[in-house]
Amino acid sequence: MEKLCYKTLEAQGYDGYLLKDAPVRVLQFGEGNFLRAFVDYFIDMMNEKAGFNGKVVLTQPIAPGLAPMINEQEGLYTLFLRGRENGQQVNHKRVISCVKSCNNPYEDYQGLLDNAKNPDLRFLVSNTTEAGIVFDPNCKFDDAPPSSFPGKLTVFLHERWKLGMKGFIILSCELIDHNGDELKRCVGEYIKLWGLEDEFKAWVEKENVFCSTLVDRIVTGYPRKEAEQICKDLGYQDNIIDTAEVFGFWVIEGPQYIKDEFPFEKAGLPIIVVDDHTPYKQRKVRILNGAHTSMVLGAYLAGKNIVRECMEDENIRDFMNKTIFDEVIPTLDLPKDELTEFAGSVIDRFNNPYIDHQLLDISLNSTAKWKARVMPSLTEFYKRQGKLPKCITFSFAAYIAFYHTAREKGENCLVGKRGDGTYNIKDDDWTLDFYLEHKDDDAKAIAHAVVNNERMWGDTLAKLPGFEDAVVAALERIEAVGMYDAMKECL
Repeated sequence: MEKLCYKTLEAQGYDGYLLKDAPVRVLQFGEGNFLRAFVDYFIDMMNEKAGFNGKVVLTQPIAPGLAPMINEQEGLYTLFLRGRENGQQVNHKRVISCVKSCNNPYEDYQGLLDNAKNPDLRFLVSNTTEAGIVFDPNCKFDDAPPSSFPGKLTVFLHERWKLGMKGFIILSCELIDHNGDELKRCVGEYIKLWGLEDEFKAWVEKENVFCSTLVDRIVTGYPRKEAEQICKDLGYQDNIIDTAEVFGFWVIEGPQYIKDEFPFEKAGLPIIVVDDHTPYKQRKVRILNGAHTSMVLGAYLAGKNIVRECMEDENIRDFMNKTIFDEVIPTLDLPKDELTEFAGSVIDRFNNPYIDHQLLDISLNSTAKWKARVMPSLTEFYKRQGKLPKCITFSFAAYIAFYHTAREKGENCLVGKRGDGTYNIKDDDWTLDFYLEHKDDDAKAIAHAVVNNERMWGDTLAKLPGFEDAVVAALERIEAVGMYDAMKECL
């Protein structure tokens, strides 16, 4: 088969949208699956629907990467958005044509810096993983390139400033809190470390906008098991096929004029610009992530293995829905219709026939996840309602039960027991040691030990009236009737 390129598509008589030539308006730090299925998809749609007329140059944040394959295909790749919409299975195919090329700065550092000369360049986008936005004092201004992403960015901004040109709208997509603010802080640290000009420091502050953003889309990436058949069906060889769920949502914290330069509204895309992205981050963490964390440990002990199986089971699905709609949403302050619409999308997302999301994968580090994703809903519900939320309280008992089945330690894990089989419980070593120390406790003793573990929860749970007794009662019901029936009783 011919490799995907513009000539191949032309020979096929491809009648979809393509943009072969346009000014480069976006420099993107990161060439991986996520950005190509999220940001680049949105830019491609803006090109087609809103006349953005912009190309994207990608750059690799680390030395190994996809640059050769991307450039061999002239930046083209096929994206499949697959899943459920309004209860219906969908599989949308689109050839993405907004990418112009990909640079490897470890082989061609000057090629990266040359982008600073481009007067059409206005947006810088990044997703360099959670470890990408870090200040490394060992980075030097003259390194070619500096090892850290903020170091590279600082040098790039300095190149732009020396030319007396306009600054950028910088959209940080890393999965850390206040990602744009943290990136700006790191750039400031490098300016100080390297003794760069006060005039440059003022230009960075005045002429550039560092936007914190919230990104939301599950990207499943290259479909290794299906790729050969997909290419046969497409009629061309595409070595960088990308796949993702249909749902996507991007919250950008920044000035409203971004909408004038980034015409997502005209393209009808699920992107918003707000003064504060925190309520939307809270919505995602408490509803989407919180639904995962509050459901999966009990569901696993009830015999389920993947999220979709949970959605196909009426009782477990109803447990999740009751948790979200009756106990989480009442603790949030966004408009109720926005919250219920988002919550409704969670059901379709969890029921995606193209994603086998393993419950044990989600269970990793459940102690920290329960504290960050579920505990705030628990305490806020009690504050507003004056009583404990039944399903959330039960989910804490399920969390304990999941860890408490362990009787021995494996390699970097505890070995739990479900029926006749075993499973690995993975968490911080001190957490695993704690549960192993309490492996022989009865329901009352283990509940007391966990609830009062201040290293895990501070004193929040110990001070919550009636919580420990409710957890003991839930654990005793799990022991008496089994996890599945105990979950069902919550309904």
